Amino acid sequence: MTARRRYWLMKSEPDAFSIDDLQRVDIEPWNGVRNYQARNFMRDGMKVGDGVLFYHSNTTVPGIVGTATVASEAYPDETQFDPKSHYHDPKATREEPRWQLVDIKFERKLSRTIPLDEIKRHADRLGEEFALIRRGNRLSVFPVSAAQYKYLLSLE
Repeated sequence: MTARRRYWLMKSEPDAFSIDDLQRVDIEPWNGVRNYQARNFMRDGMKVGDGVLFYHSNTTVPGIVGTATVASEAYPDETQFDPKSHYHDPKATREEPRWQLVDIKFERKLSRTIPLDEIKRHADRLGEEFALIRRGNRLSVFPVSAAQYKYLLSLE
């Protein structure tokens, strides 16, 4: 029996790493996450083959811009060990790494950005548990139900 496919939304600032960057490299480690809840989603929840909504944040028109799939099980984020990295964590050791990541694989760019403002207009359909539209949510990685994933892509 195969595991049920799960779905996720992963945010990235396009100036740092965009959907175009992912398309160019095909597979990329999702490094630099320094929030324990987001780390736990990657470490404990994500499985190879899970679906990803790729979201551009901190930009003029934030929104969902593409899809990807989880391409690896979680493994230690190398940036935590590099003193020259912005994501260095002096408390992390190779024996006890604190930060995990997964690789994601490009699937496709959407024909248009599904902007946050439009997503908010569908709050009733998405449900109040949908993290992207909850006030105060700052997570860069969070789960999305299969129904939410399908509905959001139907807005394309």
